[in-house]
Amino acid sequence: MTVPDFSAEMTGNQPFRMSDFKGKTVVLYFYPKDNTPGCTTESMQFRDLYPEFQQANTEIFGISRDSIRSHEGFKGKLEMPFELVSDPDETVCNLFNVMKMKNMYGKQVRGVERSTFIIDADGKLVKEWRGVKVPGHVDEVLEFVKALA
Repeated sequence: MTVPDFSAEMTGNQPFRMSDFKGKTVVLYFYPKDNTPGCTTESMQFRDLYPEFQQANTEIFGISRDSIRSHEGFKGKLEMPFELVSDPDETVCNLFNVMKMKNMYGKQVRGVERSTFIIDADGKLVKEWRGVKVPGHVDEVLEFVKALA
């Protein structure tokens, strides 16, 4: 499946546009919320392996429903070398079908299912992980993109 060109607000005072990354592999990781334990751990692992992703001609973007202001704080606190995409109206989340009903403290709530998508240099979706468990996940994503490079 070719990923449609889409744009969204992103940290770093610039819009994210899918078409800007033709010729590169793109990792989009969707996560529920800034500054929560699993999301912090996952983001730090992407941060720590970022140089290896760069060597594999790969850009990384984290996406959640948090505001740009929240994203800028989260990115700064963790010293992330990549940008975060803000999707408060769930446009991008719906494009990738990551909004799910989840149990939170015994209540049903609608939220982002932790998911990762790999888009190749031609703009095709080549791999997806849904319902991601954080331990070991970023290593698995890195291995996949290294095989593409």
